[in-house]
Amino acid sequence: MAEKTIATFEVRRLEILDEEGNADKALMPSLTGDDIRGIYEKMLLSRAFDERALRLQREGRLGTYASIRGQEAAQAASAFAAEKSDWIFPSFRETGVQITVGYPIFMLFQYWSGDERGMKCPDDLSVFPICISVSTHLPHAVGAAIAMKLKKQKKAAIVYFGDGATSKGDFHEAFNMAGVFKAPVVFICQNNQWAISVPLSRQTAARTLAQKALAYGFPGIQVDGNDVFAVYRAASEALHKARDGEGPSFIECQTYRISDHTTADDSSRYRPAREVEYWRAKDPIKRLKTYMEKEGLLTEDYQRQLEEKNESALDEAFRKMEEIGPPPPSEMFARTFKEPTRREDIEMRSFVDGGG
Repeated sequence: MAEKTIATFEVRRLEILDEEGNADKALMPSLTGDDIRGIYEKMLLSRAFDERALRLQREGRLGTYASIRGQEAAQAASAFAAEKSDWIFPSFRETGVQITVGYPIFMLFQYWSGDERGMKCPDDLSVFPICISVSTHLPHAVGAAIAMKLKKQKKAAIVYFGDGATSKGDFHEAFNMAGVFKAPVVFICQNNQWAISVPLSRQTAARTLAQKALAYGFPGIQVDGNDVFAVYRAASEALHKARDGEGPSFIECQTYRISDHTTADDSSRYRPAREVEYWRAKDPIKRLKTYMEKEGLLTEDYQRQLEEKNESALDEAFRKMEEIGPPPPSEMFARTFKEPTRREDIEMRSFVDGGG
C-alpha cells in the first residue's frame, strides 16, 4: 500500500494591460484598431447610461437601479467576444453587456422604470430577461446550453453573476451539471469584492473563485477584470471552446463595484473610503483610453464626438420611453397563466371598466 498523488491542478491569472496603459504584445488578443475603438465606445456608452440612470433615479423617474461603474471592461469586452447566435443570461448588473450586444436603450430605461415590457427581447437578439434572484439563472443557462448541444447547434450560452452567487446552491448545481454533460456554457463571474455588505472573505475561504470550476471537471481562470484585453482573450477562447464541443469554462473577472450595491444602499456604512479610492485608480475606461492615446487610436476630437453622440442617444432613448408611457394596469395579470383564472378575469375587467 502507498500514498500517492493522483491529480494536481493549477489556476492561472491573465493580465495584459496595466494601469499605465501598457500592453504585453505577446499576450494581446487578435483585435483590430476598429475592434478596440468598438469596445471603448461601448464602455463609454455604458458609463454614460449608468450616470444618467443614477440621476434619473434620484429625480424619481426610475426605480431602484444597480450601478455598473468600474465593471465596464468585464462586461463590454466579454460581450464583444460573443456571436449573435450565442445566448446571454444576465443578472441585474449587466447593463454594459446588454448595451454592447445592441439591446435597445429605451427598453433598458423601461425596465429600470418598472415596466416589464423592457425585457421583451427583440427578435434579432438572444438575451434572456434580467434575473434579480441571485444565481437562480445559472441552471437555466446550463439547460439552454445542453439543448443547443442536443440540437447540434454551434452556439454557446454565456451567464453572468457576482461573487455572492458562488455561495448559493444554484451555482454548484449548475457547475456540476455543466461538467457532467459537457455543456457549451461560459460562466462569467464579476467578482466585485462585495455581495451587498458581505465581503469576499465571508463568501469563500478559497484563494480564488476560479478554482471552484476544477471540482466540477472543467477549467477556471482568473483575469484582471479591469483589463479589456485579458477579459476579451479569456472570453473569446472559452466561447470558441464551447462552440467546438469542448465543454464549459469559468472566468473570474476580478474587479470592483465603485458605487453602492444599488440606489437603495449606502456602502459608506460598511466599506472604507480608502478601499474605494484604491480601486477607483484602476478605472478600466481610463486604462484603455491611455493605451489608445499611446497607440494613436484616440484623439480629443474623437472623444468629444463620442460623448456628444452618447448624450444625444440617451436623450432620445429616454424621450422614446416616456412617449410610450407606462403599461395598462391590466398588464400585471397577463401571462401569469396560459388562460386567465376566474379571479384574474374579474380583476382585469375591473381595470378595463375603470373600477381598479
